[in-house]
Amino acid sequence: MRRFVNLNGQMVSPAEAKIDLYDHGFLYGDGVFEGIRVYNGRIFKLQEHVDRLYHSARALMIGIPISKEEMTERIKLVVRENGETNCYIRVTVSRGIGLGLDPKHIRLEPTIAISTADLALYPPEMYENGLHVVTVSTRIPPAQCLDPRIKSLGRYINNILAKMEANRVGAGEGLMLNVEGYVAEATGDNLFIVKDGVLHTPPPSAGILAGITRATVMMLAEKMGIPVRETMMTLYDVYTADEAFLTGTAAEVVPMVTLDERPIGAGKPGDVTHRIIAAFREHTQSSGTPV
Repeated sequence: MRRFVNLNGQMVSPAEAKIDLYDHGFLYGDGVFEGIRVYNGRIFKLQEHVDRLYHSARALMIGIPISKEEMTERIKLVVRENGETNCYIRVTVSRGIGLGLDPKHIRLEPTIAISTADLALYPPEMYENGLHVVTVSTRIPPAQCLDPRIKSLGRYINNILAKMEANRVGAGEGLMLNVEGYVAEATGDNLFIVKDGVLHTPPPSAGILAGITRATVMMLAEKMGIPVRETMMTLYDVYTADEAFLTGTAAEVVPMVTLDERPIGAGKPGDVTHRIIAAFREHTQSSGTPV
């Protein structure tokens, strides 16, 4: 299937989408992005993602030259033109074009690129049987250096290094700690554990990106009568949990059954995890913005 992308308001093929060699996003990771999912022809949590994109850009003093309404229409247009009903959307905004770190040398407006793709972050069997996860040595950047609420291009080099660590030992995912040694997040996902029927997840103060899927799972759990707590946790808390799972836009909800070769609970996806997965899948099929 031929796909189109939207580059600065123009619909072109990926081969025709030319990014300038001196784009600040390419040169310095100077930009922001969002990953969004389409389920059953509806864009999931579109407004929340667009809002976060603009908040991230504002925090970095990147002036997106179009309104949120125009950005929303461009996103919907790409999905429609590509005939997508289930896909992943990537929205990237760079500061603009200009060589040198100093933004005063930038000579053009921010680059805005919107594309779609098929994406399966983990193999299907991992959603059935669960992920084997290892703790990695690469830490998340301290919030004092870069606020984790900013979904920036440059921040993710630590996550890439952490993923490479996990890959080297054949693990499905890597669990990252913060510089104080508390559990933070996986390389692209938020962490939840279940202990004595209560759902726990690290708080934003641990330095995590508080994801949109994370918020959705917390809302669904509360509706189902499952208590939810934001809890600073150590590896001990994860090792001794009854269940664990990861959440993210790309990952959705995926069980986690071991950490550092220690089984979590019974070493298989648990009852609460199954209930959360079922509720999340039902929610994604019945909500969202029509394209």
